[in-house]
Amino acid sequence: MNERRTTNILLLIIALPVFFYVLKLLSFIFIPLAFSMFIALLFWPLVRWLKKKKIPKTISILIVIFIIGVFFKLTGEVIQLSSKEILASENNLFEKAESKLESLIIPLESYFGIERVEGKSITLHYFQEIDVSKTFGSTIDLISSTITMTLITFFFAILLLAESLNFQKILNKTVIRQKFSSVKVFMRIEKDLITFIKVKFIISFFTGLGFTLACYFFDVSFPIFWGLFAFVVNFVQMIGSVISVLLLSLFAFVELDTTGILLFFILTITLVQLLMGGILEPIFMGKSFSINVITILVMLMFWGFLWGIPGMILSIPITVFIKIILEQFPKTKVIANLMSGSELIHFKDK
Repeated sequence: MNERRTTNILLLIIALPVFFYVLKLLSFIFIPLAFSMFIALLFWPLVRWLKKKKIPKTISILIVIFIIGVFFKLTGEVIQLSSKEILASENNLFEKAESKLESLIIPLESYFGIERVEGKSITLHYFQEIDVSKTFGSTIDLISSTITMTLITFFFAILLLAESLNFQKILNKTVIRQKFSSVKVFMRIEKDLITFIKVKFIISFFTGLGFTLACYFFDVSFPIFWGLFAFVVNFVQMIGSVISVLLLSLFAFVELDTTGILLFFILTITLVQLLMGGILEPIFMGKSFSINVITILVMLMFWGFLWGIPGMILSIPITVFIKIILEQFPKTKVIANLMSGSELIHFKDK
């Protein structure tokens, strides 16, 4: 019995690295598949409701496609509006940035004894090694891969909604054998992940709105762009909020005078982020996920390493999914408890 257990552990140790290597190698398939599952989860209640109303499946799928199409259309309009706002600007941002950089770098140059060709701009001196053609090529590649992944995600989402790919049956045949248990687990996964997606979308939307209004009030350029940026980046758990506040603060440093106005602006956007991400989001999420901070950070780093930015966005939903599955088996329940922190609390109580 012990020999069999040891063999199983060794096989697991060998299989896990191979499994994660395959996930990384075939990320171009698994990332869209993961995103499509969460999109399908949002629309499954609507599809079920239409089914109860005797609406044919084809019509139901067309309604979902129409809703997704409207969403992409509205997103495109907002991006276009933001682009027009940037192109119409006449703020001479590069000159302002150069002036602010000089006020920061010149004292450092004199302190460390760094010599620079007289009359040569700081931007040219310190950033002349940047290959513009390579940067432009990388940007084009990123846009191309994003569009490809979006189309694959959309295709997988339609297959899931049409039940050509039945996630519940896959769950029943692979992880959870008993039909009743698999239905119950699937419904819990669906409920928790829909809650997460809805709350994250609403919180990100109001965070972006708060950033936009702050930019309008303090007369910072491109308010729509910064609101859209904060909305998108906020989907990256924990790190996204820091990035949005930091980048907008640096931009405001270039635009605004280094007086109390700049300080009040930075405080305002920080308070918006704290209110939305630090107070309201945990309240609306409730205790349904109960995942401790250490687990969130570990999963964020792991999935970020495996799949990059998409992995960081998907890290919490994947963690919720894994935790619910682990809770179904007595042998792995202790791992699920450690992920939530309840085992640590129980240990402290003892």
